[in-house]
Amino acid sequence: MTAPLPWLPEGGPLWFPPLWQAADGGLLMAGGDLSPERLLYAYARGIFPWYEEGSPILWWSPDPRCVLFLEKLHVGGSLRRVLNGGRFGFSVDACFGTVIRACASVPREGQDGTWIVPDMVEAYERLHELGHAHSVEVWQDGALAGGLYGVLIGRAFFGESMFHLQPDASKAAVVHLVSWLKEQGVEMVDCQQTTPHMLRLGAEEISRAEFAARLRRLCA
Repeated sequence: MTAPLPWLPEGGPLWFPPLWQAADGGLLMAGGDLSPERLLYAYARGIFPWYEEGSPILWWSPDPRCVLFLEKLHVGGSLRRVLNGGRFGFSVDACFGTVIRACASVPREGQDGTWIVPDMVEAYERLHELGHAHSVEVWQDGALAGGLYGVLIGRAFFGESMFHLQPDASKAAVVHLVSWLKEQGVEMVDCQQTTPHMLRLGAEEISRAEFAARLRRLCA
């Protein structure tokens, strides 16, 4: 018999169940809110929100967890030629609101709709205003070609979403992100979900227990 999903009312205490109580897919809890305090508390413990319009807030902690250690970034020959060719320009935090809305609206192959609902956009824009959420923009001929955004806590970056309007733009965004994060002293990027895209760039899977242990050190 499946145990009932723990529920936290909006405005409740900063609390989550132990990670080992998550269901097989990683679903840990429902409810709560998207306040800056709760989001930062969750990320530092290996938990993130992911839900659709009309659903309660759902909190997840998958096992295993896909991460990218910065020193293991893999830039293949074709991508390196793109980067060296000067086709793209880059910026950080130039237009966070535009990037998160593009991540929500640009169609993805094999996906219908988006989990970046209006409440999520508002919550992460607030985190950006407070200096915790950041975006990378990729430009081509003066127009936005791609980008990504995520949350930075200590020496860990939690990647949320990316998009591209031009070929290779999202991969180029990851390369620029890693370069920028190294300057901030960051060691690890949380990719949340395992995707072929990130595996090709050098990401790997580690156990949830190892991930949580690393966060205790990196987010201290």
